Amino acid sequence: MIMEFGQQALLSILSHLVFIAVAWWAIQALQLEKILKKNHVVQARVLYIILSIALGSSVSNFFLDYLLWSQQLPLMFQ
Repeated sequence: MIMEFGQQALLSILSHLVFIAVAWWAIQALQLEKILKKNHVVQARVLYIILSIALGSSVSNFFLDYLLWSQQLPLMFQ
């Protein structure tokens, strides 16, 4: 039982990190520089980080929820 919690925690951490990295990579395709003020480089980087975390965490939560639900679905037919 405790081992399953550890595995689930590890999967959640890795999932969040992977999806945050993918979100960071995807956000780089946007040209946010055109709508941001000039000479606000640090603020722009912080915005990129916050957007990446928010988007990556949301996608990761969806992925983890979907995985959990798909594992629970067979229990309905027992």
